[in-house]
Order: sequence, then C-alpha cells, then structure tokens
Amino acid sequence: MAAARPALSLSLQFADASHREHLPRHKVARWMRAALEAPAEIAVRIVDAEEGRAMNRDYRGRDYATNVLTFDYAHEPVVHADLVLCAPVVEHEAREQGKTLEAHYAHLLVHGTLHAQGWDHERVRDARAMEARETAILAALGFPDPYA
Repeated sequence: MAAARPALSLSLQFADASHREHLPRHKVARWMRAALEAPAEIAVRIVDAEEGRAMNRDYRGRDYATNVLTFDYAHEPVVHADLVLCAPVVEHEAREQGKTLEAHYAHLLVHGTLHAQGWDHERVRDARAMEARETAILAALGFPDPYA
C-alpha cells in the first residue's frame, strides 16, 4: 500500500486561461502532492507572457518571461509558497522539447514544489540530486524522464 501523501491546500488561478483544460485541479494537486514531503499551502497562478516577464524582472532582475517562478515563504511545519507558471513559455518549451503540454506542466509543477521545500540547483551536486528526485517522482506519476 502506498504511503499517504502530505495534505495540500491548493489555490489554482488562471490569469491566462489558454491552458485551463490541460490543468484540471485534481491532476495539478496529484502532481504536486507527489513532490511534497510536508503539508503545504500553495497557490499556483498561470500567467501570460506580460505578467511572467514583469514578475521575473521585478523579483529576479531578469527581463524576460520564464517557465516557473517559485516564491517560498516557509518550509516547516507547513510549506507556504506561490508558483507562477507562464503559459506561453511552457507551451513553447514543450513544443521545442517534443513533450506533451501535460508532461511539461507536470514537470514544472514538481520542480516548483521541490523549490518551495528548499531544493535548489545552484551547485552541480544539488542540481543532480534535484533532477534525480524530479525524474523519480515523474516516473511514479507515469511521465518520462524530463531530462532525457
């Protein structure tokens, strides 16, 4: 019997609704729960390129839209975070990488959920560990290795 996953309080917001049909709440919650190691309260916001670029510029000093931004506020006892995914960037990357939109969103939501818990990929050793963890989680969810 599989171990119970930690509780997740999820707020799913669509400022850009173009991918709403690809992101049903039950799937988003399942993908994120698979990456959780502690109970969490996470807001996921799907944005357009303009909002994605503004947020990346304002919070990271990088003047372009990126695929996912993670704002982690607390790691314990409850994970508190916001994940912002830029729909046009996710769609472009999925097409460019030959992945389904669903597989790419699943990967980025797992990636962002790990960041929300303190995982990072700034150093090579940390990047390898995080990528291995993402690959294992996604395999358990039925998705191929996102780094292959």
